[in-house]
Amino acid sequence: MEGGRRSRDLERDGLVKRTVFPSVPPRVDYELTARGHSLSAPIDTLAAWALEHIDAVDAVDAIDADRAAFDQPRTKADKP
Repeated sequence: MEGGRRSRDLERDGLVKRTVFPSVPPRVDYELTARGHSLSAPIDTLAAWALEHIDAVDAVDAIDADRAAFDQPRTKADKP
C-alpha cells in the first residue's frame, strides 16, 4: 500500500487531521485527533509486551531462518 493512501485512510478513520497549505512546494501537516491520541495507551502496552518478549521472538525468527535455509532446493553441486 502506498504511503499517501495510508495517511488518507488514517484521516478517513478519524485518527489524524490533515491540513494542506497552498504553497510551492506543497506542504501538508498531520496531527493526531482525540481518537488518534486514544491509541497511545494500547500502543504503549503493545510496545512494552514486544520489549518483554523480544528474546523469544528473535529465537523463533532464528529457527525460521534455519528452516528456510534447510528447505532450499539442492543444486547438483550441493549433492554428494
